[in-house]
Parts: sequence; structure tokens; C-alpha cells
Amino acid sequence: MKPADRSRLQRALGAVACAAAACTFALGAAAPARAAATIVIVNQNDPGVGFNDPTPVAPVGGNPGTTLGQQRLNAFQRAAEIWGATLTSTVPIRIGASFVPLACTATSAVLGSAGADEIWSDFPNAPRASTWYPSALASKLAGQDVSTPGEPHIVARFNSRLGLAQDCLPGSGFYLGLDDNFGNEIDLVTVLLHEFAHGLGFQTFTDDQTGAEIQGIPSVWDYYLLNNRTGKLWVEMTDAERAASAVTWRGLSWNGPVVTAAVPRVLVPVSNLAISGSASGPAAGNYAVGDASFGPPLSNPPVTGQLMPVVDQADGTGLACDPLNALNALAVHGNVALVDRGTCDFVTKARNVQAAGAVGMIVADNRPGDVAGMSGNDASITIPSVRITQADGVTLKAALQRRSRTQSGVVASLGLDPTRLAGTDGAGRILMYTPTTYSPGSTVSHYTTEAKPNQLMEPAINDDLTHAVAPPRDLTFPLLRDIGW
Repeated sequence: MKPADRSRLQRALGAVACAAAACTFALGAAAPARAAATIVIVNQNDPGVGFNDPTPVAPVGGNPGTTLGQQRLNAFQRAAEIWGATLTSTVPIRIGASFVPLACTATSAVLGSAGADEIWSDFPNAPRASTWYPSALASKLAGQDVSTPGEPHIVARFNSRLGLAQDCLPGSGFYLGLDDNFGNEIDLVTVLLHEFAHGLGFQTFTDDQTGAEIQGIPSVWDYYLLNNRTGKLWVEMTDAERAASAVTWRGLSWNGPVVTAAVPRVLVPVSNLAISGSASGPAAGNYAVGDASFGPPLSNPPVTGQLMPVVDQADGTGLACDPLNALNALAVHGNVALVDRGTCDFVTKARNVQAAGAVGMIVADNRPGDVAGMSGNDASITIPSVRITQADGVTLKAALQRRSRTQSGVVASLGLDPTRLAGTDGAGRILMYTPTTYSPGSTVSHYTTEAKPNQLMEPAINDDLTHAVAPPRDLTFPLLRDIGW
């Protein structure tokens, strides 16, 4: 076996960043547990800034710190304790951490990033030869610290200006409490659990845009990433095949045995739109849908009604951004409303069709793309809502051309498909995030956004997450177990 090879990642490449414009956040409680691994937070800030910021603050949400810097450090330590109680390693894991100014505007911001500082192959006791492992995992498997002396295993950098300046998401800063009272703020502990997982190995080091391996060596991740159309693993593909699979919607699955065994304990049946009825014609069948974060979740028996479009624009589309006029209200009353995406938020559309008496809402996308969910919150919404692709919207609208003012003969049923779990392929393996438009920092190295319940390692942090990283709530730790943890 050749001597250990080391490659220090460029941190912009090795880190997986989370942008606030794409994320909403929440916090759940974590029960204390005896650590099976020691995680050390290494303060890399200069005096007076970041973790050393002396700005006085009041204790919040179980965080007893009395300065901004200490509260930040306490939140980091809580995330470290959760992962330490989950992992097993005799080698302490060092996380080089800092709060520094990062890119932001009044409406969007980079929250932070984390990733492995170094990757290693052919270290002592390496399970696979000529395979890249993140240094924390390589050290665990070697039974000794293989990293460069003095180097952290993981580097984490977070935005010190978030919510504290008018040009950096004012009013939407990090919530530093350790409970679930995050309100409109961004829960730091949840974000840290996500980012630390990337540093522990929840990512490939192969270029997910070009498919090129570093020095021609695959990542351990690549042995479990399966093209579910061809049956080939990433390690078996050419660069071009890997690059193509990374932008094939629902095209890549995680083939690790630990994750696959845990999927039925964690995920629930997939949401489904079934179209039937005497006038449905070629539109009849089942449609993939994106779930809404507002209103009741889909369930069985399904909510069923005739599908009726809202038409309130000169071009024949219906935005439902204002209270429905008399004709549209007559059409959707007691039926499922079909509306178009655009102009206003999803919650406003749902509120307006519900007020008109609709029993459900379907939003057709206004541009080509893959299935996606709908964000927003409004406790007053009591009807189910889903989102479909632009192409499926065109199909449904074609079936509605011969409707009357109150009936269409096209029946929409919003329910669950008990034969398939949300976010899985036909063999029950969880899908990875592979949007048809490449998304830097998100593509491949995250779970699909179609998983239910939402998973910690989706590309956006959802507001229903808890601090769980393992079954029965979450599939993050099973994946880390597959790669060697």
C-alpha cells in the first residue's frame, strides 16, 4: 500500500454553503446523550470579533451566554454535542470555526459554509484503496489522527453580520437559543448540524458539474451513488456520464444498505394527484406534486372535487392574487381550483380560493422545471394545496376546455400513493438532489426535496426540522454509517 496521499480542498469547493434566500428554519429539542466521539470547536476568530465579540446580550432559549460571542460558541457546542453523541471515534474531531463578514444584501445572504479541510486516500486501515475520505472519517478509520498537524478536520465559517446590519437581512439574524422559539430568525443549531454533516462526509469530492475525479481518484461517496436508470454507480461511470446524471431529475439514488434499510422507518407515502372523470381523456392518470408548507398535509381518503380553473387575466391564466370575482367563485365553489404561479405568494392564492369555497388548490408552474414545493405559513388555511409542473398544467388545462361554468367532468383527487414512499425511486431507495438545472453547492451532495418528512440534508433547511440526525426522524446518520462512520 502506498503512503497516505493528502489533498487539501479549496475551501470554496470543499464547503457546501447555505444561502438564506433559499432557506427557512426551525429548531427542535435534543435530549442529552453521552458522547461517543469528542468534537472540539477551535475558535479561529481574532480578539473582539466573532466568538470573541463582547457585545452584551441577554440569555435566550436556554443559552446562558451574556455576550454575543459566547452565545455563538454555545450554539456551536450544542451542535457538536449532538453529533458527538451520535458518532463513534477515538480521535477527537476538530472544527475550525469562525464568524466573519460574508456576502449579503438586504434581501439575501450567505449564512455560512462548512466542509472537510483535507481529504485522504490509502491511509492505515483504509477500507477502500485509492479512495478519497474526509480527514475526520479517515482518522476514525485509521485509529489515529491522519490530518496535517495543527489542521482542523472541518472548517466552518458563518456570517457575522447576518441580521445585524441594514444591508444584511435586517431582522432575520441567527437565533442563538437552544429551544424552539426561533420566531422569524434563523436557527443556528439546525444549520450547524447540517453543515457539520457535510464536513463529516455528506458530500462527494468528485466535481459534480464536470464529473471529474480529483487526481483520478473517486470519493467514498461515489461507491453508493447509483444511476437508477442505468444501474451504474458513479465509480463505474465516465466523467460525462456522471455529469449527465447530476442533472437528471430523480436520476440518482443512494444505494447504501444502512440508509435503504432505514427508509421505511423514516419516510411516509408520497403525495399524489389523481385525475379521472368522463371528460379527463388523455389527462387521466397520476401526477407528481410538490407539497405546501401551509394547510393540511395530503392524506387518505383523498380530497376530491371537479377541477375548475381560475381565469382572471387577459391571457386566460388565473393568478388568484385578489379575492375571486363572482364567476370564478362560482366555478371553484365545492371544487378543486387550478391557478397559475406568479405575481403573489402561494399563501395568498390559497387564501383567496378557500374564501371562494374551493376544497383544494393546484398551482401550475409558470416556467419549465421540476416538481417543487410551496413555502409560506398561514394557520387559517384549511384546504390542501399542491404544485405541479408547467407541462402538467398545460395538460390539465387542455382537458378543461369544454367545461361549463360550474362543472368540468375532470375529477381531481389530492391524496397519498400508499405504494411508494416520498422521495424514493421504484426500488425504495432515497433519491438525491439532481435538479435539471445545475445548482452549485446543492446538486448531488444533498437528499431530494421530495422526501417526507423533510430531511436535515435537503438543500434548504425547512422549518419543520428537529435536531434529530438519525431514525426514526432523519436519514443523515445512516448515510454517514454507509460511508464508514
